[in-house]
Amino acid sequence: MFLCQTESYCAACEPECPVNAISAGDDIYVIEAATCTECSGYADSPACMAVCPADCIVQA
Repeated sequence: MFLCQTESYCAACEPECPVNAISAGDDIYVIEAATCTECSGYADSPACMAVCPADCIVQA
């Protein structure tokens, strides 16, 4: 499971998610743990982390 740890609202991660687990929250983008596959079967590592310019997505 991954969490957005800062009040970043840049949206770089949202279109990168192959299973649409990322959505806009009130102040930050939210990663739905029940939907997130950590890009297993889609990429070698989580795509959201690769494109985040603020490095605010961390593994919980």
